Amino acid sequence: MKIYNYPSESAKIKVIAISNRGLDFRKEDIAEITRIIEDVRENGDKAVVKYTKRFDAPDLTAESLQVTPDETDIAEKEVDKAFIKSLDRAVSQIKAFHKHQLSKSWINTERPGTLLGQMVNPVGAAGVYVPGAKGGMTPLVSSVLMGVIPAKIAGVRHVSMMTPPTKEGTVNPYLLVAAKKVGADAIFKAGSAWAIAALAYGTETIPKADVIVGPGNIYVTLAKKIVSGTVGIDMIAGPSEILVIADHTANPEFIAADLLSQAEHDPLSSAILVTDSEAIAKAAAAAVEKQVECLSRKEIARESLEKYGVILVVPDLAAAAELANRIAPEHLELQIKDPFEYIGQIRNAGAIFMGNYTPEPVGDYIAGPNHVLPTAGTARFASALSVDHFIKKTSLIHYSEATFKKEAEDIVRLAEIEGLDAHANSVKIRLK
Repeated sequence: MKIYNYPSESAKIKVIAISNRGLDFRKEDIAEITRIIEDVRENGDKAVVKYTKRFDAPDLTAESLQVTPDETDIAEKEVDKAFIKSLDRAVSQIKAFHKHQLSKSWINTERPGTLLGQMVNPVGAAGVYVPGAKGGMTPLVSSVLMGVIPAKIAGVRHVSMMTPPTKEGTVNPYLLVAAKKVGADAIFKAGSAWAIAALAYGTETIPKADVIVGPGNIYVTLAKKIVSGTVGIDMIAGPSEILVIADHTANPEFIAADLLSQAEHDPLSSAILVTDSEAIAKAAAAAVEKQVECLSRKEIARESLEKYGVILVVPDLAAAAELANRIAPEHLELQIKDPFEYIGQIRNAGAIFMGNYTPEPVGDYIAGPNHVLPTAGTARFASALSVDHFIKKTSLIHYSEATFKKEAEDIVRLAEIEGLDAHANSVKIRLK
């Protein structure tokens, strides 16, 4: 990894290149995904099966789209007890965290003659997309937990999970066991854009969702972007990213391992170290070079680091915080002496990991907070996937006759200033 002094012109150019990498949707991809979505909208199961047979499972039929209880029973016999133990801990801790996010309905009667409030209700149905275990990927069990658990805690009545099948038309047993553990109501063997389209519009077999969440490749992300508005979505997520702020007390080996934990995701992933110690910068760079050679995905990690990895040496930790707020990273680690005294300086980050023994994977799997986080600088205005994504808030308004008459003149005046005569008349007619 290259080391730059910041601020400097070369460092600023590198930071801009990293910040602007984002998601680049090509016109031909938009046209192709739109065509697939319309095909599923018009032809339902027939289209979903057609694309699944073409790209995933050649022998899949409409009758085998949905995972059966027998398939789940078989899966439970194929996973080991150690996995179940780890799964139970993760589920327990993720549930405990998300329960704190529950909102309650409320009513206020402080103004005489009025009742104002808000009703909080869950959406009726949700879809959770989980990438499949294929093409060198391993089963993303954590995506099952992070998608289904907040939906269930919100009170969603029906949660559908979508995941692409293997060539043999099966679903990875670890995904099935996790889905049953967290209460997914139905699991369907479909992936990519056609899975998102099926959730957005419904088919003969797959129920329509009100909200779609979960990570996926660029085609899944683009499909979610296109159907957004027809259904709710969690976010338009880009490649993974991490920014580590470190001082002289940090462990270079820890820093290197954490940077690589994101670099191995994707050639577009970014890994940034910001430190006020030149010694730490040099030691971390050396540790990255040593550790990357031990990774099974080292080619991906190397490409990521070459294009979107950087080490920035800043004058002090205040400058580090200013830079972090400008970048607004998905994952921000504070490997510094007093992280709790420092967090007040951080305004923009998807999640903050504090201390030498809180690496980013703690949050990915088991700590409790959701790992679906805003990327590409959107932490300036967006938040992690939460229970709130699965609820809707409805305003309540009631006026007594006396209070209505007391405020009527003001309502009429504001309506007439806007030139909306019918609005004004709906008030005036009650005064006659």
